[in-house]
Amino acid sequence: MRIGLVCPYSLDVPGGVQNHVRDLADVLISRGHDVGVLAPGEPDASLPAYVETVGKAVPVRYNGSVARLAFGPRVANRTRRWLRDGGFDVLHVHEPATPSVSLLALWAAEGPVVATFHTANVRSRSLSSAAALLRPSLEKISARIAVSEAARATLVQHVGGEPVVIPNGVSCRSFSQARPRPEWSGPGPTLAFLGRTDEPRKGLSVLVDALPAVLARHPSARLLVAGRGAAEALDGLLDPLVERIELLGQVSDDDKAALLASATVYVAPQTGGESFGIVLLEAMAAEAAVAASDLPPFRSVLSGGTLGELFAPGDAAAAAEAICRLLDDPQRREETRQRAAREVRRYDWSRVVPQIEAVYDTVMANGRLKPVS
Repeated sequence: MRIGLVCPYSLDVPGGVQNHVRDLADVLISRGHDVGVLAPGEPDASLPAYVETVGKAVPVRYNGSVARLAFGPRVANRTRRWLRDGGFDVLHVHEPATPSVSLLALWAAEGPVVATFHTANVRSRSLSSAAALLRPSLEKISARIAVSEAARATLVQHVGGEPVVIPNGVSCRSFSQARPRPEWSGPGPTLAFLGRTDEPRKGLSVLVDALPAVLARHPSARLLVAGRGAAEALDGLLDPLVERIELLGQVSDDDKAALLASATVYVAPQTGGESFGIVLLEAMAAEAAVAASDLPPFRSVLSGGTLGELFAPGDAAAAAEAICRLLDDPQRREETRQRAAREVRRYDWSRVVPQIEAVYDTVMANGRLKPVS
C-alpha cells in the first residue's frame, strides 16, 4: 500500500519519535510498501529520498525537553500539497496534538488516518487544553496507537478513545552484531549513558552523583557519556571524578551500537517524562546489562526488574546500589543480560510492524485517503 508518515519533530535532531518514524519507514519499504515521510526541517541531502521537509523548525520547550516544530500558513500549504501529490492509501501521523506538521496533516486529510501517541505525562495541562480545543480534529482519526501502557493512560485521560498498544520497535540484529570498541572496553567496568546532557530529566546528574559510591567498590570503573549537550554538565566536579568520565558528544548509529556493546552496564537514570524506553531495548539487544530508574515504562520494558535492575528515580544512592548489584555479581549480571537479550526479540521490528500493518488494513476498509483541496 501507499503510506504517508508524518513526524512532528525535525529529523535533523535525534530523538525517539524521529528514530521511530525513520525506522518504521525503512521496514515498511523493505516489506514492499511505498512510503513517504513529511517532517520539519530544511532540505538535507543526507536524508533518505522518501523524506520531504517543510522548512525551518523552531525550538520549543515541552515536557522537560526541547521540541523542534514547524507551523504556520506556508507549512500548511506544503503539507496539503504533499498529501495531494502523495496519493496515500493511509495517513499515519505521530503526536497529532503537537502544534506541528502532524496536526496540519490531520486538519488537511479525510479518510483513513492512523495516529500514534508517544507522550506519557498524566499531569499534562497543555495536553488537556489542546485535546479540548482539537477534539473535533482528533475525531477524524480512524485508529489510535499508544507506544506503551503509560502513553495509553495519558491518551485515555486527556483525549479519550480506546487506543491499541503497539510498542516501539528495535532492529535487534543491528545491535546484537555490534562489536565492543577496545578504547571503550576494560580493563575495568564500563558504565554508559546516552542522552542530552543539558536536559535535567535525562538524569545525568543523578548518575554523576552515584559514581563516587560505585568507584568506592569498583575503583577501575569509568563512565562514558554520549549525546548532544555541553561539557558544562560536568562543571564543578572534583578532578578524580572527572578523570573517570569521558564525554563522547553526539555519536552515529554505528557508534551508538558499539558503545552499548562495550558497556558492562547501561544506566538509564531518567527522572520522568519518558513514554517507553527505546534505548533500554537497544542496550538489551547489544547484550549490555541494564540499570534503570523505576519509571512505569522502564519497569514494563524490564519486566518488573527481571531483565535489569531498577532504582528509585532521582535517588543517586539507590542508583549506585543497583549498578553495584550488577557489578558485584558477574554470574547474576550474565544471567540477567542473557535473559534480556532473549526477551528483547519480541520488540524486533519484524514482530512490531505486522501489528501496525493490521491497523492499516482495518482502517483501509473505510476507503482511500482524500486530501482537502
